[in-house]
Amino acid sequence: MLKSLNRVDRIMLLLAFLCLIASEIMWFGGEHEGAIFIGLWVPSILGFAIYLKLLKIDRK
Repeated sequence: MLKSLNRVDRIMLLLAFLCLIASEIMWFGGEHEGAIFIGLWVPSILGFAIYLKLLKIDRK
């Protein structure tokens, strides 16, 4: 599955995953408001990745 993804897709997935992990670490560390703020980045990053994918498809 990962072989079908290009470099930008992999970077976006890695960023989303790292934000999710950072959010969970902050949550269990007691910083609830910061964790929610960071956690909201995950769908934004994935949405931007989908947008870039759609732009790529549209250019073909």
